[in-house]
Amino acid sequence: MTDTSPSFRELHRGGSLLRLPNAWDAASATLFESLGASAIATTSAGVSWSQGWRDGSTMPVEVVAAFAANLARVLTKPLSVDIEDGYSDEPSQVAALAVRLAEAGVAGINLEDGAKPSDLLARKIEAIRAALARHGLDLFVNARTDVFLAQLAPEGQRVSETLARGQRYREAGADGLFVPALVAPEQIKAVVEGVALPINLLAWSGLPDAEGLQALGVRRLSAGSGITQVIWGQAEKLAADFLQGGDSSKLAGQIAYGRMQGLFK
Repeated sequence: MTDTSPSFRELHRGGSLLRLPNAWDAASATLFESLGASAIATTSAGVSWSQGWRDGSTMPVEVVAAFAANLARVLTKPLSVDIEDGYSDEPSQVAALAVRLAEAGVAGINLEDGAKPSDLLARKIEAIRAALARHGLDLFVNARTDVFLAQLAPEGQRVSETLARGQRYREAGADGLFVPALVAPEQIKAVVEGVALPINLLAWSGLPDAEGLQALGVRRLSAGSGITQVIWGQAEKLAADFLQGGDSSKLAGQIAYGRMQGLFK
């Protein structure tokens, strides 16, 4: 089972930038853990595709819960699960999912606003906090705002809109703020200083390196679907070559069968 102790919260308070190489299945999660990852997070895109669904809140809740429970079963480090928008606009249903995940051993969740009203996400967070308290459970709730990613405000107003949403989500009970597509150092600094929450950024072209982000006060960096897409891009090339030419020599394993077997006790 995943460790659900306060250590996951502590990872957001220390001096080191928490780096999360987002996993898409049990094998990738366990492999990343074996490489020294302090915690494991999932990528909604990679998980959706691996389970046979389109990204974008299309997975049934039962699939999400079963997938998370399976990852929690094989991991020893804290697990944070991306639940997109909670797969419902009804706060009580989102809260019920959060309780199921906490009971399964999940340590944190990502919950996003997307193009929907920011007040809806705030009400979901409030419902989650109340439901967890009733059950004597806890989760690190990382509120994701898509102000920059989806360009939800004019360019000159994106920082102020992010700050307003961040404060609203903090008041609702969020533990962190995730701002994908925020890359400019001066804007990062403004968000870090303007929201009293640990700030999470997404690996993105033009983003400062880990040392630079740490100097700006960022607490968490996520790979998102980046590793998934690179890996599957290579799989596409290998499979296409195999189908066209049948050259077995190109399929010599880059990671030993025994190495992968050894990750599962």
